[in-house]
Amino acid sequence: MWRFRVATDDDETTPPDDEPLEPVVKEPYAGRFGRPGSPLNRRAPFMTGLLGGLGLLLAYGIFLGLRNAAGILVLIFIALFLAIGLNPAVVRLRSWGVPRGTAVAIVALSLVALIAGGIVALIPPLISQTTQLIENVPEYIRSLQRNETINELVQRYDILNRVSNALNAGTVGNAVGGVVGVGRMLAGTVFNLLAVLVLTIYFMASFDRIRETGYSLVPASRRVRVRLLTDEILTKVGAYMVGAISIAVLAGASTWFLAVILGLAYPFALAVVVAVTDLIPQIGATLGAIVVSLVGFASSLSDGIVCVVFFVIYQQIENYLIYPNVMRRSVKVSDVAAVVAALLGVALFGVVGALVAIPMVAAIQLIMREVVIPSQEAR
Repeated sequence: MWRFRVATDDDETTPPDDEPLEPVVKEPYAGRFGRPGSPLNRRAPFMTGLLGGLGLLLAYGIFLGLRNAAGILVLIFIALFLAIGLNPAVVRLRSWGVPRGTAVAIVALSLVALIAGGIVALIPPLISQTTQLIENVPEYIRSLQRNETINELVQRYDILNRVSNALNAGTVGNAVGGVVGVGRMLAGTVFNLLAVLVLTIYFMASFDRIRETGYSLVPASRRVRVRLLTDEILTKVGAYMVGAISIAVLAGASTWFLAVILGLAYPFALAVVVAVTDLIPQIGATLGAIVVSLVGFASSLSDGIVCVVFFVIYQQIENYLIYPNVMRRSVKVSDVAAVVAALLGVALFGVVGALVAIPMVAAIQLIMREVVIPSQEAR
């Protein structure tokens, strides 16, 4: 049985041979302010509640920070996604002997030219045709009054006066918050567009450095495999961008043919608008169809109806035939997975979810095929 005693300064370093060796417990050093007490019990109710409360406060603070910065984080995510999608173009230019800085500049200038062309093509026709549509609405309704049933409904519910009063400059201005509201909306849109553009250029310029930094954070034993899988995922994102641009060009060309056949004003501008909006999966074709249909109604009632019917049919063909087939060839995603992913992306995260849905599904399929399934087979 062990015997314990308190060590003193008179104790010798080596005990005598006739005394048994026993452990020495030293008392805490009594300094100027006395001996320190025993350490706090971390399992005490007070400490548990205190640490739990601090953890909750920290989690809530992180939540508030993410919520307040959600808009900026979305812009950063979109810019990074665009940089990943445009990087294959930079790689192709570099394979032709173009320096990286020059290749990034060429791709960036092409992107700026595309955006500027879309804005220049969109704003003047949209303003003029919207004004013309507002002015011609009463005439459209009068032409509908020739039908006895429609005429009776118009007179019973006073539709002519209500529509005329609703579609005027003052009402439209109030709907968007007046001049100040329009100015804020335009300023916010321009700021977001410029922020995404600048961030995309920065990400493209430092893409290799960002990628290598990310790889260096992976353990060396797994770095090669992670590099191969990540490079394949980035390649699929680039292929998705190429497929999306191809679909957008096809939609723009179809719109141009329709506008030329109907004799609509600004056929090239309408084609550019549809091509740009069609880059947004699922809902982009609808946005472009609304713009073209408004121009068609501004031209004549029959042209507007033809535009609506054309885009209803074309959107179904694109969503369920063209889009899945192109994505299956470029990203190697099945038709069902492409449609379901796009629908879920729009429902969960809106436009951003629609943009990343297909590449995300391709990445998940790659990880399942190369990582999860072999791991399960090895058990």
